[in-house]
Amino acid sequence: MALFGCFRFKARRRKRALEGRRVEVSSEEDKGARIFSAKEVERVSANFSRSRVIGYGGSSTVYLGKFPDSSLAAVKTVDAGGSNRLQGIFRQELEILLRVKHDNIVKILGYSEEGTLVLEYASNGTLRENLQGAKGSFLTWKNRAKIAFQIAGALDYLHRHADTEIIHGDVKSSNILLDSALNCKLCDFGSAKFGLSSAAALPPSSRRMIGSPGYADPHYLKTGIASKKNDIYSFGVVMLELITGLDAVSPDGGGGGRLINRVGHMLKDVSKVAEMVDRRLLGECELGEAMAMASLAALCLSEPPSLRPSASDIMESMRNCVASLSSMDKN
Repeated sequence: MALFGCFRFKARRRKRALEGRRVEVSSEEDKGARIFSAKEVERVSANFSRSRVIGYGGSSTVYLGKFPDSSLAAVKTVDAGGSNRLQGIFRQELEILLRVKHDNIVKILGYSEEGTLVLEYASNGTLRENLQGAKGSFLTWKNRAKIAFQIAGALDYLHRHADTEIIHGDVKSSNILLDSALNCKLCDFGSAKFGLSSAAALPPSSRRMIGSPGYADPHYLKTGIASKKNDIYSFGVVMLELITGLDAVSPDGGGGGRLINRVGHMLKDVSKVAEMVDRRLLGECELGEAMAMASLAALCLSEPPSLRPSASDIMESMRNCVASLSSMDKN
């Protein structure tokens, strides 16, 4: 009973926090997204019920939203008491999601001016959960190749085809959602940069905002120069996860820590690629395709960044080396 009372108190505190903060968004940016009232958000999230929590971010919580017509959504809200910096991150993510439209980028359904995003719901969770078996599913080699191709397509759109160049800034397997058909949805634009030139130096205070451990581009960490190549590096790490089935960072800190340290020596010798392929794929994975994918991952991780391919180049290479992708469209 005491626990219930404590949680109810937290819900009231969240409500007061929501009522005390409003986010201004220019009307020309709405582009058809619905504006929800605070009460509507509370209703679809069952008053931010703990039983509806489906994910956490560094400073946000994601709830399963249920509408009267039984349709579902992901309701992402900045944690109560969020600072001005966190509110700025929310506004930035909202602005970007209102700008973009791509099949492999999570779609915004609406938002509330109190700091909540209402997003399309991807029923199969994150790529990381699926690779680690947390969803009770298994991703075949064909599934994994398709997901890699779709992520590259989403990055190509952000880097070249959106109305302004966008650097995602935090490409990782836990920011890649999978829908019921195992199509990917790139999400979480809280670390994104947009409106930059192809390479721009950011002040030291901003450097910690791009990338996650195991995925962050070492060149960016050293120089503070944000560019599309940061995303390509992170994509290379995700490709290694898809090939190996291993985490980008060893959970226990052992095994060399970062995945690139654990398998990097194998990338230098294609004859050793078979040793790094996820054991669960044995008998199904075409070794020639795995070798080509590993070589492509190595290119994405190249130093200096100028040696890394563009997202468009990655897609073209994948079409040429993976039979199941030969007829796939860029978008």
